[in-house]
Amino acid sequence: MTIDAVRRHAAAGLGSVLLAGGCATNPATGERELSLIGEQQEISMGRQADQDVQATIGVYDDPALEAYVEGVGNRLAASSERPDLPWTFRVADDPAVNAFALPGGFIYVTRGLLATMNSEAELAAVLGHEIGHVTARHAVNRISRAQLAGLGLGIGMILSPELAQFGDLASLGLNLLFLKYSRDDEREADVLGLRYVQGAGYDPDAMVDVFAQLERASGLSGSERVPDWLATHPSPEERGQRATDALAALPPAEREGTVAQEAYQRQLDGLVYGQDPRQGFFRNNELIHPELRFRMTFPSGWRAVNQRQQVLAVSPQQDALAVLTLSEASSADAGARAFAASSAVRTSGFTRGTSNGLPVRVAEFEALAQDNSVLAGLVMFVEHGGRVYQAIGYGPRSRWPSHAEEVERSFSSFRPLTDPALLAERPDRIDLVTLPSAMTLEEFVARYPSTIPAEQVALINAVSPGAQLEAGRIAKRVVEGR
Repeated sequence: MTIDAVRRHAAAGLGSVLLAGGCATNPATGERELSLIGEQQEISMGRQADQDVQATIGVYDDPALEAYVEGVGNRLAASSERPDLPWTFRVADDPAVNAFALPGGFIYVTRGLLATMNSEAELAAVLGHEIGHVTARHAVNRISRAQLAGLGLGIGMILSPELAQFGDLASLGLNLLFLKYSRDDEREADVLGLRYVQGAGYDPDAMVDVFAQLERASGLSGSERVPDWLATHPSPEERGQRATDALAALPPAEREGTVAQEAYQRQLDGLVYGQDPRQGFFRNNELIHPELRFRMTFPSGWRAVNQRQQVLAVSPQQDALAVLTLSEASSADAGARAFAASSAVRTSGFTRGTSNGLPVRVAEFEALAQDNSVLAGLVMFVEHGGRVYQAIGYGPRSRWPSHAEEVERSFSSFRPLTDPALLAERPDRIDLVTLPSAMTLEEFVARYPSTIPAEQVALINAVSPGAQLEAGRIAKRVVEGR
């Protein structure tokens, strides 16, 4: 085939793609744009991603709080250009100060962000920005451009699709979380968010307050589960200045609206603050899980992340991975049989035995990666507390021998948690105090102690150290779990 023929063939192929997707008018901006993803596909993509996020990160278990957030979100969405989307607003059970939007109208705010905000208008400003990403179709437009460039979407799988079930390293939901918007997208979402805040009758000045609070919160979220707002968004200072300039151009009458500070703060009473130890926490390289009553030590120097449905640990050289999950099998034997029956793996045969008093089945295995290289690893099924756990470690066959022994020791460390003090661990929670008299922040901290440093008490109350707190004000502190 000649070069000209190749060019004609490529042009014809691209033309068919363009015809399949076509140009469309952006509902929020009115601009013509190329989109390969229709609205129903967008909704379907968002719904699947929503399920992935719920399974991986988890939703905070407080129906009243979620209903409150949903009410604010729906009020904003009704004033947008896409009111008929299946808008869904959830509180992610994560301590990071973050919010994110999935295609089709699925919006998340973390409990860490809720703890940092101080009024309903501020919450509306955050939700308005995320709604702007959806109405302007930022995610699906970026996916369309990636498809045209042949880049695809994803953070990659080192496993073949058949083996992916044994180590779920990526999901649509998490891929979309890591899909960064351009600075122009972020600016556009800010403009649209301000529009929706005004359209829903909230005080637009809250947008400036949000950016000031996010700037204070920089570096304090401390979560590795999802990207932090401040890491994936432009500088809050820059955005705050743009919002200030936009508000300065408005007539005074248009700078009024609902703030609802006390109504918002009342929703936070008892909110879990920081990491929830009931869902598992690390002490050095040991995972302690009070809720599921087990403990397990991961290899020294490996970077481990505790997620809702799995724990991932990566070797320092990033050439081996260990994954602990709950298995759907009814027993360790059943899990072993299902694993061995997969056409994607070849096992050495499972060894039956006990470890720390628990029934286990262990086998070495090999499998093909997507690039046809060979992976080697170790898999274990263990029964504990009426559940079956699967631990799987693997890496390139040439490198696996250098990790096999430490992974085997790690898996052998899985044991029941019996320490009464650890079993009784409870998360810290926000406690509201109505100040009986005026006092400084430092006096408040001394009279109403918190489990967090004074700087963080200042942060969640949106004040600076040394600030004077007026009598009758509702102030937040953090106390031991109750």
